[in-house]
Amino acid sequence: MDELRKIDLNLLLTLHALLSEKHVTRAALRLHRSQPAVSHALAQLRAHFDDPLLIRQHGQMALTARAQSLAKPLQDALGSLNGLLAAPQFDPAHAQRRFRLSLSDYSSRIILPPLVRHLRHVAPGVDLAISQASRETMLAQLLDGELDLALGIFPELPADITAQTLFEDSFISVADRQVLPAKGGLSLEDWLTRPHVLMAMHPDAHDEIERALAAQGLRRHIALALPHWSAAVEVLAGTDLILTVARRAVGPMGQHPSLRPFTPPLAIPALAYQQAWHARKGSDPGHRWLREAVWACSQPGQ
Repeated sequence: MDELRKIDLNLLLTLHALLSEKHVTRAALRLHRSQPAVSHALAQLRAHFDDPLLIRQHGQMALTARAQSLAKPLQDALGSLNGLLAAPQFDPAHAQRRFRLSLSDYSSRIILPPLVRHLRHVAPGVDLAISQASRETMLAQLLDGELDLALGIFPELPADITAQTLFEDSFISVADRQVLPAKGGLSLEDWLTRPHVLMAMHPDAHDEIERALAAQGLRRHIALALPHWSAAVEVLAGTDLILTVARRAVGPMGQHPSLRPFTPPLAIPALAYQQAWHARKGSDPGHRWLREAVWACSQPGQ
């Protein structure tokens, strides 16, 4: 407590912004303060911690070792203070709040329409800010407090991240009818010799299909890697490409009469689609309400 008396708590908010942005001007914009005011606060923080905190390296600002060591304890402390001061109840009908979610356009197509309808009906003051990123980036953003909720497939979770399975989905292959047998699908040998489409945020991603292949010492040829689920089916018509994705990602095949789905000739474990959040959000009533809404809106038939 003696140390708390030596520092203005507003300086801790400024420190959090500086550590997050690594830039005085961006920190000022984030705090809705002037740049000189934030520069003055940085000078006070440097004096208090007897450390420069931010230094210039290779033409840009970087955190000192002392600043890096402060980042997580500061985030946890501010999260605890926010929880202490927050209202213990959440009334969706009257709440004014903005949640930050990250999810792919696969899950956006499945979950967002019913979720947005639900919010507009029962919680019109609740806003959503949606972003898209790789699973590694989403987990990092949860740890840094940049996200409230991440939706995706998370085989491995950091210690402070909790996840709930929303639904399970199996895999299906899709190709142009002209390059498939009259009936049935392809043998594993034929499937492997065809060029494939990889759905991933990064071209070198090692997804569930690649892991299933690697377990058998197999590889496939990736002729096209792209992050856009909504475009993946569209590129197949008139080509020899094969797309293997979660069934719910494909949607009604009646919209694509030139294409035909078939069962992949490879045992690929079903994927568990999850929502993940940081432990600091676990007891937040509003966050809990949002998680329950996301779960309900992700169920089949919604």
